[in-house]
Amino acid sequence: MTRFESFDSTAVLYPLDDIDTDQIIPARFLKGTDKAGLAERLFADLRDQPGFPLLVPEARGAKILIAGNNFGCGSSREHAPWALHAWGLRAIIARSFADIFRQNATKNGLLPIALDDAAYARVLAARTADPALVLHVDLPAQRVALAAANAPSFDFAIDPFAKHCLIHGVDELGYLLGFADRIAAHERRQP
Repeated sequence: MTRFESFDSTAVLYPLDDIDTDQIIPARFLKGTDKAGLAERLFADLRDQPGFPLLVPEARGAKILIAGNNFGCGSSREHAPWALHAWGLRAIIARSFADIFRQNATKNGLLPIALDDAAYARVLAARTADPALVLHVDLPAQRVALAAANAPSFDFAIDPFAKHCLIHGVDELGYLLGFADRIAAHERRQP
């Protein structure tokens, strides 16, 4: 996993509630444990809709998806954040996330940003008014902001361990391996 750094990006707008993991990546594409090809399967059953948000020209290169409430509900499939990340997304802004999706996302380099209703409404309105709107995501400060001068910023919460792992680009195993020397020294001291 690569280190998560603060970034500026435009955002894809898909503010629907209850987008479940089967909509994100249909079950028929879960046969492998390889991440290759998952970007092409992202929202596979919805992409044929005219004007699907990820396929409109202003979505090109966007690293942020603005979703609705309860994003990632449904079955617990790690393929969902894999597919979103493979598409190029680094953060999802929503009013709330399903717990398992949130955990799977952070473990795979994707930042779920849950904003309170007022902050979410301001970000949504700003992006709706301006498809070229740039947002600034600052994980160390736990803040997302409209990237214009004197624009408002909004705080978000994140589990401290998940934040640490994202910032350092490690998963749980990578975190433990960071203590390999100390673990080996402890083992040598044991009878």
